[in-house]
Amino acid sequence: MDEQDEQQVAWIDMTYRSQVLDAEGNRMGTAESLLGDEKEDIFHGIVVKLKDGRMAELSAAQVSKITLTKVVTSVPAAEVAGLPAYKEERWFHLGWGGLFRRHPEWKETDST
Repeated sequence: MDEQDEQQVAWIDMTYRSQVLDAEGNRMGTAESLLGDEKEDIFHGIVVKLKDGRMAELSAAQVSKITLTKVVTSVPAAEVAGLPAYKEERWFHLGWGGLFRRHPEWKETDST
């Protein structure tokens, strides 16, 4: 593997659809969107499209390393299926291939 591929990069430089690996190095899915505040340079996490097609939210605390080609996580393989589902209404779309910023004025409401 090329040394540049292993170089850690800032969250904002993560490549769209990078491979996302569990703690054992198995491919769990692809990175679909960044979750964070670009202006304040605060990384909240990523949206992962799991191999079963479900979109899951991965917190920044679960991300161990971001390189030009992959995202390494601390999530054990046995816990991948239990990741929380991604809820788009909780984030504000900024553009640029799926970059999101938390919108502090929004409150979660019960739509029933």
